[in-house]
Amino acid sequence: MTLITPQPGIMEIALYQGGKSKIAGRDDVLKLSSNENPLGVPPGAQAAIVAAAGQVHLYPSTDHAALRGAIGAVHGLDPERIICGVGSDEVLQFVTQAYAGPGDEIIHTEHGFSMYPVLTHMTGATPVRVPEAGRRVDVDAILDAVTARTRMVLLTNPGNPTGTLLADEELLRLADGLPERVILVIDAAYAEFAEGYDGGAALATERPNVLMTRTFSKIYGLGGLRVGWGYGPQEMIDVLRRLRQPFNLSELQMAAAEAAVRDADWLRDCVALNRDQRARLTGALRQLGLACDDSETNFVLARFADAAEAEAADRALQAAGILVRGVGGYGFPEGLRITVGDADQTGRVIAALSRWREGG
Repeated sequence: MTLITPQPGIMEIALYQGGKSKIAGRDDVLKLSSNENPLGVPPGAQAAIVAAAGQVHLYPSTDHAALRGAIGAVHGLDPERIICGVGSDEVLQFVTQAYAGPGDEIIHTEHGFSMYPVLTHMTGATPVRVPEAGRRVDVDAILDAVTARTRMVLLTNPGNPTGTLLADEELLRLADGLPERVILVIDAAYAEFAEGYDGGAALATERPNVLMTRTFSKIYGLGGLRVGWGYGPQEMIDVLRRLRQPFNLSELQMAAAEAAVRDADWLRDCVALNRDQRARLTGALRQLGLACDDSETNFVLARFADAAEAEAADRALQAAGILVRGVGGYGFPEGLRITVGDADQTGRVIAALSRWREGG
């Protein structure tokens, strides 16, 4: 028996399972399991990647100044209060590592991002899972779960896999109800898809205990490059920078992200495509007798009669070469999360589900 043991909590971590990307025997697979942008990579970002490729033998900037400046200019935020990471996941890791440890508690909702308990266990803290109400965040349930040991609340808004959005007034009520010693982290990976929503930027500007995180993986089509960022009070950002590796982002990553965030036309086109096809998919699912909430993201959560029916629909979709995401691990064994694609892709999903409903 070895005397070498890991830190508390590490062996409680379940390995993350990503969305499937292959179907044996098919070369026409439509992957709608990971909420990727159907339009791909912005042209400007592609050009920036090519231009930066010749410089990858050089160490990158350690302060991310150009990227932080671009993010700040586009979103109207102070670049000095922005921190960049390897996806927003790394920023979430920074804040949990910095402010929680053994004996502490971190609250997350039952249908929140599956990485939250992982990040909590990494620190040795205890994850506290609270219920949602009708697939929506329940502010009162979160506030009722706060104890003297609570150090943080990790909140996905809009939600994943629910797609629902906690209204601004409820988000404010949550922030007001938390003790100042408790950090509220607003994980706004899908904020761009929710019309009129700032992702929690105003709260992170005004409050000493609110951090907003964002990503380039979704609407900006850079999931394969892994770039994210966080914005919050200067004192907190200064703490998080002490945990960040000096060369955590390559020049290639930063150049692509800077080009993407400055491309307002690309953002507008992606939002418009997603809005139209999301409404089309939602309407078709309901016509087929499948329940789904109005989504504020780039996916729709289709709910079937039970787990068996969801599995049957998933098999039918795979037989048609379409991959979606089963979300039993998120508490919805009866659900399938379907990424919103372009017009042709959405049509392919609707046709496959229609044939399945008809028994074909």
